[in-house]
Amino acid sequence: MTHSIDTSPLPAPESAGDAPRRYFVTSFGCQMNVYDGERMGEMLAAQGMTQAQSRDEADLVILNTCHIREKAVARVYSDIGRLKREDGSKPMIAVAGCVAQAEGEEIARRARSVDIVVGPQAYHRLPQLIDQARRGETAIDTDMPVAAKFGALPGRARQQRPSAFLTVQEGCDKFCTYCVVPYTRGAEISRPYADLVGEARALVEAGVKEITLLGQNVNAWTGEDDQGRARGLEGLIEALADMTGLERIRYTTSHPNDMTDALIAAHRDIPKLMPYLHLPVQAGSDRILKAMNRSHTAASYLKLIERIRAARPDIAMSGDFIVGFPGETEADFQATLDIVRDTVYAQAFSFKYSPRPGTPAADMEDQIAPEIMDERLQRLQDLLNTQQHAFNLDTVGKRMKVLLERPGRKPGQLVGKSPWLQSVHVTQEGARIGDLIEVEIVSAGPNSLAGEPLALVAA
Repeated sequence: MTHSIDTSPLPAPESAGDAPRRYFVTSFGCQMNVYDGERMGEMLAAQGMTQAQSRDEADLVILNTCHIREKAVARVYSDIGRLKREDGSKPMIAVAGCVAQAEGEEIARRARSVDIVVGPQAYHRLPQLIDQARRGETAIDTDMPVAAKFGALPGRARQQRPSAFLTVQEGCDKFCTYCVVPYTRGAEISRPYADLVGEARALVEAGVKEITLLGQNVNAWTGEDDQGRARGLEGLIEALADMTGLERIRYTTSHPNDMTDALIAAHRDIPKLMPYLHLPVQAGSDRILKAMNRSHTAASYLKLIERIRAARPDIAMSGDFIVGFPGETEADFQATLDIVRDTVYAQAFSFKYSPRPGTPAADMEDQIAPEIMDERLQRLQDLLNTQQHAFNLDTVGKRMKVLLERPGRKPGQLVGKSPWLQSVHVTQEGARIGDLIEVEIVSAGPNSLAGEPLALVAA
């Protein structure tokens, strides 16, 4: 059951509790949740609230949840319990995101300390929900209006880091049998071209030098440009690349079936598009891919990788893998190891299959024993880690530009990202976060690089 709330401002109640003045947002899971968390914070700031430094200092705590992994729901309830303070008081608690969408009123029933439950497509209504909570009502909104929230959100605030996320596409129509996204994020939609160009321009004016375009299937984005021409993601990237001050563009997460010739050509033709591509395959066995409803084969995936590398030979590939999908045999798992060896990844994410309630795979027969999944995951991660370390070692002696993003652990040290999304540690007197530094890589570990600064490329 969903609850619809009027988007017009609500009158202040005559006998309301104190309005929260300080908020704290904790986001779990994917980059899209990070973006949503940032936008919630910007919206609350526009309402006159300030960001607290910790949960303990906040009058309103928002748990922006993710439903992809096993035990996600249990972790939410555990986190809710930890918000009770020593004196018995608690902040106003809002559960947002995909767990909120999936659980709805069940959260309010099981955790009476929760004041607000809001899904990922309805968080633009937080001010009204807060007013309801102040009246002592439990405010629940899990409606899924198509892209309505983006028009209701405020302009982008000054960014704390030189890189930012920009959600361009939401939802999914692929219906992979293991995935809850179509049920928690809804149908696949693309935000309008003009809105995205405007938000990107605002981010650049606010100091951002690198934008990562986000979507459940980001390369499925389509829209009409300012001349009324139908464009795919490559057209949006072209428009952003023309912005003075924007130095780097990335995008994630992609689906193999939406990787068009035009988008592949963009990796060849647009220097600001970084040579890094996250393109999940999930498994190497055609039998398992069919059971997952992935709609591609191992051979078609490898052929696609060949075309991408022909267009951009230095591109770094990243991927996702699920180990222990129902019915997976040792031969199926060996096929996954084979596709990893054939592709050679610079980075990758791998997980044990975990059944998500309401998905077809959760009811499949031949669920794999946990100890078998553990052993297979270890073998897969050993191979992926070896490939990642080898990719990092191959950069030693190379010169590259690094965008400095945050302080390092050592005095005077800064950490930035290479074009291939590697963390690079550098020390240069006078360098600041947001500088684009040219460095020579002098050493490489499994997870990061060390660079010797050569020149300040741009500030």
